[in-house]
Amino acid sequence: MLTRRHIRAKVMQSLYAFHQGSKDSMQTEEKFLKKSTEDMYNLFLLNLELLVSIRSQAEDYYNIVKKKFLATQEEKNPNTKFINNQLLQRITSSHALSELIEGRKLNHWSKDDEYPKLVWNKILESDLYADYIFTETTSFKEDKDFIVSIFKEIIAPNDDLYDYYEDHNLTWIDDFPIVNTTFLKFLQKQKEADESLSIPRLYKNAEDENFARELFTKTLLADEQFSEITKNKTPNWDQDRIAEIDSILMKMALCEFMKFPSIPIRVTINEYLELAKEYSTPKSSTFINGVLDTVSKEYQTNGKINKVGRGLM
Repeated sequence: MLTRRHIRAKVMQSLYAFHQGSKDSMQTEEKFLKKSTEDMYNLFLLNLELLVSIRSQAEDYYNIVKKKFLATQEEKNPNTKFINNQLLQRITSSHALSELIEGRKLNHWSKDDEYPKLVWNKILESDLYADYIFTETTSFKEDKDFIVSIFKEIIAPNDDLYDYYEDHNLTWIDDFPIVNTTFLKFLQKQKEADESLSIPRLYKNAEDENFARELFTKTLLADEQFSEITKNKTPNWDQDRIAEIDSILMKMALCEFMKFPSIPIRVTINEYLELAKEYSTPKSSTFINGVLDTVSKEYQTNGKINKVGRGLM
């Protein structure tokens, strides 16, 4: 689930928390990094479980309107295309998802079922839903496109859900954009031929998990060394005026230059420029690019940066 850029963003957030907080032991901060990444995964799973709960709300709604004393013919025989949605049924019937939700104790929507109900009501009132149930017939593609659309237009921008997540876990607000983008791609990748729901793991492999831990610890251990390097390359800058995020991003990049020989220099620079654009000031990427470009060229010349493999400079 997590890409290398996501991992770098989580490490950046953890380093920022360390520098802004009480600066506890490295072991404590490493546990915080691990917990914050696990919490991000929980948010992804809660999005899946929310779809299950919304479907359950729809079933309850259909059952209630059928029993109305003065039910219309349409209410007596509602179009159940929504609850029969093929992608929604695949998610609902996933044993893997049920086990993850139970194992991680993510019973949010059973305790706070007013939120799935609120979202279902938004869906029910939408033009998206009206257009979708206009016909009885469907295809997997139409079903998938509908779920993607309601996530993009109704679920992801819902302020009540946003407030709910913020109240339950402060780190989820930072994770929200990443998780929503990842979740949307996950839905879009679903294929009719898939036999079941394949839920991505938090890390693609052990190498990525190790990268997260090592990038955090190695950057922290060499903090003074990297601070001195950036200070020497920005002699005309008041160090207190350099944005904290910029300082952290440059230190992480220097760590990759010097302590991760298999990562190409250009890849490192590009990744941190993108993070600067997303998390720091409008001019940060230009400033960071200038510093990193200068350091990389100088350190390659004097042998302080040694990359291995093909095309890694």
